[in-house]
Amino acid sequence: MNLFRALYISTRVWLLLIAFVLLFILAYVFPVLFPFVKLLLAVFVALLLLDGVLLFRNRTERAAFFARRELPDRLSNGDENPVSIYLENRYPFQTPVEVIDEIPFQFQKRDVLFAATLKPNETQTVRYDLRPTKRGEYSFGAVNVFVMTPLRFLKRRYAFSQNKLVAVFPSFLQMRQYELLAISNRLTEVGIKKVRRIGHSMEFEQVRAYSRGDDVRTINWKATARQSDLMVNAFRDERSQAIYCLIDKGRVMKSPFEGLSLLDYAINASLVLSNIALLKQDRAGLLTFSDQIGQLVSAERRPGHLQKILEVLYRQKTRFLESDYEALYTNIRRHIRQRSLLLLFTNFETVNALRRQLPYLRRMAKEHLLIVVFFENTELKSLLANPANTTEEIYQKTIAEKFYYEKKLIVKELQQYGIQAILTAPQNLTADTVNKYLELKARGMI
Repeated sequence: MNLFRALYISTRVWLLLIAFVLLFILAYVFPVLFPFVKLLLAVFVALLLLDGVLLFRNRTERAAFFARRELPDRLSNGDENPVSIYLENRYPFQTPVEVIDEIPFQFQKRDVLFAATLKPNETQTVRYDLRPTKRGEYSFGAVNVFVMTPLRFLKRRYAFSQNKLVAVFPSFLQMRQYELLAISNRLTEVGIKKVRRIGHSMEFEQVRAYSRGDDVRTINWKATARQSDLMVNAFRDERSQAIYCLIDKGRVMKSPFEGLSLLDYAINASLVLSNIALLKQDRAGLLTFSDQIGQLVSAERRPGHLQKILEVLYRQKTRFLESDYEALYTNIRRHIRQRSLLLLFTNFETVNALRRQLPYLRRMAKEHLLIVVFFENTELKSLLANPANTTEEIYQKTIAEKFYYEKKLIVKELQQYGIQAILTAPQNLTADTVNKYLELKARGMI
């Protein structure tokens, strides 16, 4: 029974059978062709039997052919994740193969098919990328390999690497990219600006020899007298400051952009920012909320803290309800006693929506340094960039301009009350957020 389940007939066989039917019809009209057609049919049947013997003479699957799917233990949400399929031909002849990988249904792809030809005892690796757009568990099916002989009449199906479960986490690949660039001082390559320091930090680091360009006001005259050479006091960025990412999980964060929801963009940016803050010797924390308060991770800087933030972010889901900013303010006042940098990831579409929550934002801004991060509607920008040719398009463009102008008014309204604001496109969220954090840190505002 297993033999018949693994046996498949190629398209070439069906085409040849159709050709034989036509030849037999032709031989009925011209009887002289009948012996030649029978001879061709006998040869075809013999080759078909030979093809089956060559394919199925090895009863154990591993003795004839081997394949293995190689992928990470976890996938990065919103990024291209590499997947490879290792193929090993153990037949004594050249084998054309077709590889069908059963990827998780979340990708909605049914064309993951690859063709290859392997020589005897040859190995090959097929590589492709998968871009998940939702966090959670993804179930991979089997790697189906259809092996043929050079005749290509029959196919033998092999199934490998079945039922592989992989978790999709927030974008740790993006986090590693920013981490490596931050360590090597190459953050400008991803849009992070260099901010000129205003004044200097009051956190003393060391006394060192004077070099050209140092501020003469930092000269340490006592050390200079002892060393008989100019010595200056060196300062460093203030450390151990609390940085909190406040993530709105309400209905306004469900809007999609390039497959990812605004919530997922906020989660990815929060993970990157938390890692950058820890690299800058600050303490990173997290608070999620919607109609009720979600999870709170206190701002700390200890081994394993970033992994704790990653696991909390992995479990977050949209609740599709209106967010309760009063409960957010109450919770912040109860649990965050030290003055901290609060980055609120949310989305306001109109000024009226902002004004309903503005009293709570103003109270938070009195006790902490608050930055409200919300999103541009990129579809509106593309609509405004196109000329209007019909009356309907003129109406659409007018309405789009109104909503686009509302976003600008929201920024001005927040700035009027001393609240920092970031209006950004979803794809620029991470770079703009890290830029703002580094700018505030350079200015000593945290």
